[in-house]
Amino acid sequence: MGKESFFPLMVVAIIAYLTLVPLVMLLYGSFRSTPPGVAGPFTLAHYTESFKGWEMAVSFKNSLIFSFWSSLLAFIGGVYMAWMTERTNMAFKRLVYASIVISLIVPGILTTIGWIMLFGRRTGLVNLLAQSLFGVERPINVYNMAGMVWVFGSDHIALSFLLLVAAFRSMDPSLEEAAIVAGAGIVRTTRNITLRILLPATLAVWIINFVRAIENFEVPALIGIPAGILVFATEVYLATNRIPTDFGQASTFAMVYLVLTAIGGFIYLKATAASERFTTITGKGYRPATFDLRGWRYPFSLLTLLASFVIFVLPVLTVVWASFLPFFMAPSLEALRSFTLDNYRALYSMPLIKRAFWNSFFLGIASSTVVMFLTTVAAWIVVRTHWRGKGLLDFLAFSPIAIPGLVLGIAMIWTYITLPIPIYGTIWILLLAYIIKYLPYGMRANSFSMHQIHKELEEASETCGSSWSTTLTRIVLPLLLPGFVAGWIYVITHSFRELSTSILLYRSGTEVLSVVIFELWDAGRYPELSALGMTLVLVLLSISGLAKWVGGKFAVQPV
Repeated sequence: MGKESFFPLMVVAIIAYLTLVPLVMLLYGSFRSTPPGVAGPFTLAHYTESFKGWEMAVSFKNSLIFSFWSSLLAFIGGVYMAWMTERTNMAFKRLVYASIVISLIVPGILTTIGWIMLFGRRTGLVNLLAQSLFGVERPINVYNMAGMVWVFGSDHIALSFLLLVAAFRSMDPSLEEAAIVAGAGIVRTTRNITLRILLPATLAVWIINFVRAIENFEVPALIGIPAGILVFATEVYLATNRIPTDFGQASTFAMVYLVLTAIGGFIYLKATAASERFTTITGKGYRPATFDLRGWRYPFSLLTLLASFVIFVLPVLTVVWASFLPFFMAPSLEALRSFTLDNYRALYSMPLIKRAFWNSFFLGIASSTVVMFLTTVAAWIVVRTHWRGKGLLDFLAFSPIAIPGLVLGIAMIWTYITLPIPIYGTIWILLLAYIIKYLPYGMRANSFSMHQIHKELEEASETCGSSWSTTLTRIVLPLLLPGFVAGWIYVITHSFRELSTSILLYRSGTEVLSVVIFELWDAGRYPELSALGMTLVLVLLSISGLAKWVGGKFAVQPV
């Protein structure tokens, strides 16, 4: 083996180990009769008990109902927002965009807590105001399936918007213009032309929201568990929190959970592949068609702006409100007189908070750096070489996108309690889990950027006698830098929000910010968690601002 091929093959081996070994150990654990690290026989009892009882069937039904309706809500809301902002002359577009950006930055657990603070059974702000102002005896209750659907679906409208807005912006308007000339109105043109052309792209958006709903943990944990509505995510979590911990049942639920998300991920890949056959962008210059709403312009604009405020801003404002109060209370003059910064000051005096900040920063910086360097080499192998196994490598690097965070957590527990690698209970097992979780995002960012670099630049370097490592560091990496930095920022931002994997793997001393927020919520310490949540949002805003600055500094300028 030559020196030039050793490093790429080492990267391939690392990615194969990271993605395959935990899943093999999870499958192994689902057939074990004993906990991890304890000798015992193999058994089918976990599967037979789970399938012959009602638990698996009920969780399966609840997961499908929750995922279908919440993804449908997110999809419809995203289509409406994208169409109104990109294809109409709606006013206040910048305000709508700003509200959507807020939703993308705020962690899902904070948005969920915001909705609970608004519509909780006894202490929800809206319910308290409705009772005091209108004497409503039966307030709105968020602790049911409809509440779960609303909280997740409304929170993911922003993701649908982000995925759809580019499609609406770049579609060739000639077919729409022809329909309008033929006498079709805005509604018929949108229904019969626009949405049909974009059907594969919009279908892919619905499917990715469906998969994300299946693997979501925050909403089922904070709303579903108190309501008695269990889905696969909460079944896995509760099985690991029983005393003694039922690792066998957790692994069995995790395997079925994994199969369900893998099917959704496979359908998503097929849908995105199909969308490429409906390309309408050509080399011909054009501007996207903008429909004139005429007399309906300002009514629709105000309606859209109001909806954006309620969906994206109101839950965040509720958390902001709670962060300045000594205890949670409805808006009033008395509440305003009680405003204090003590909750924010308390953060600096709590060793747990300081430790969580340090752990989150370390995991974010380390995981994003390792992910981007690993996937740089992997993307080079997939895009530039004729290696026979490059398709498998691409699949392995992308496969963790279909692994729910809780499933990954159970798999890591089985792996590093069973194997003689002493990292269980340390920060290093969290780091490995984060690297696995974010491999797909680094791979896609680097693969896309690699396709933009012409191969002749590397060939010229090789002709001059440069080694592979020299070409990579002196030619490829500098040209990849914009995509590399964008992927790095994406990974570190999302690592601060990660909860589902961390909640299973953390131990005393390895807490991260999202876990601390979850624990503060569980302890009923709403003011402190609100202050911590807003501090986290400020950190994420700073990182996003850095991303914008880096993007502007390293972007290729037109000549």
